Formats: sequence, structure tokens, C-alpha cells
Amino acid sequence: MNYCIAFRTIVTKEIFRFIRIWPQTLLPPAITTALYFLIFGKLIGDRIGTISGTSYMDYIVPGIILMSVISHSYANVVSSFYSSKFQHNIEELLVAPIPNWIILSGYISGGIVRGLLVGVVVALISLLFTDIKVNNIPITLAIAVLTATVFALAGFINAILAESFDDISIIPNFVLTPLSYLGGVFYSVDMLPGVWQTVSMGNPILYMVNAFRYGLLGVTDIDIQLSFIITGGFIITLTSFSLYLLYKGIGIKN
Repeated sequence: MNYCIAFRTIVTKEIFRFIRIWPQTLLPPAITTALYFLIFGKLIGDRIGTISGTSYMDYIVPGIILMSVISHSYANVVSSFYSSKFQHNIEELLVAPIPNWIILSGYISGGIVRGLLVGVVVALISLLFTDIKVNNIPITLAIAVLTATVFALAGFINAILAESFDDISIIPNFVLTPLSYLGGVFYSVDMLPGVWQTVSMGNPILYMVNAFRYGLLGVTDIDIQLSFIITGGFIITLTSFSLYLLYKGIGIKN
């Protein structure tokens, strides 16, 4: 069987799945983003002033964009793969002569596409409130793709291990959302007391947000090389674990 055809089929299915229901997948982040910029950027931002020589409105734009990329790349994969498990059509993939890495790549690519597409929508909404010129295009694009990959992989693992629909909402609600809000989206880590700065360094999203902020604004609290190393390390680790779960059939063959 042609692996390219199998990969393209899975990716196409994943993309059309969320495009068909765009009022649920693309419209809500646009509305939420507008509220973020209106409340945090306009109302609160005018009282805060500047951070690292940048207006507060401009400072929060990269974090809000990447936060949308994170949540939607994760949500696309976890909901799609678990639905396949729940409806028992995952067996069609398991019995087909398709290697596990093709299955994983197809689902992850769909999550990346949705995450980046939502990121573009959020970026366009931000232009209604501020005018940002990209500082470094390669870094901006690279960290956006890598971040979407990390959380698409995390969503895949969550979907495999989940035993009910409640299980696929636990991680986003109690892990992903807190880490996102505490990842330097709305503040600089330098504003925190010493002990909380140290604690924040254990949050991987902090490194991704700062690298993306550097790409857009040229401002960062974290070494950029370290951000890419940590992000790449997560991709390698999560990919290996995902392939292991598929190979063992954990959560899908029992």
C-alpha cells in the first residue's frame, strides 16, 4: 500500500472534519481573542503601561496567539482519535497495512493544521487592536509549528489512554489551561518573586511563549536556544511514547 496515499487520506479527513464545523472550531477563538484584547489589552493594559519597553497590548499578543495554537492543536487530535476509538472505526486503521508512524503522523498533522489555522485567525484579530511587525519570521514559524506538534502529540496520548469522554477533558481543564495562563502569556517572568521565577522555569509553555514572543517582538525572558532544545526534547519524547502505545495496542486493542 502506498504510504503517501494513506497519510494524505488521514490528513485530509482530519482537516475536513474541523473545516465542516468551522462555527465550532474557528469562530469561538476569534470571539474569545477579541475579548482578551479588549479587556486585558485595552482596559487593563492602559493602566499597566509597558513591559520590557513594549506596550502591554503588544506584549500579550504573541502569548494569546500561541495559547490558541496550543489548545486547538491538542483538542483536534484528542477529540478525533478518541471518537474513532469510541465509534470503533479505529479498527479499520489497525487492520490496514499501515505502519504506526503513518497513523501517528496523519493525526498529528491534522492537529498542527488546525492549531496553525486558528493561530492565523487570532493573529488577524489582533491587527484590529495593534500593529505588530514580525521581528524574525523563521523563529516565529518554527516555534509555532513545533509547539503545535508538541500538543498534538500530547492530545494523541491523552486520547489513547482515555477510557471515557470525561478523561479527555481532565488534562485540558486541570493541566493545560493552568500551564498556559502561568506560561508568561500575560506577564513577564521577571515580574515574579524569586521563588516563583524558579517554579515557573519548570513550565514548558513558558519557553515556547517566550521564543514566539521573541520571533514577533524581539523580546524574551528565556534563552532562545534553550527554548528550542526543550521543545524539541518534548517532541522526541512524546513521539517515542506515542509509537510505543500504538505498538503495544494500549487503550485501543483491549
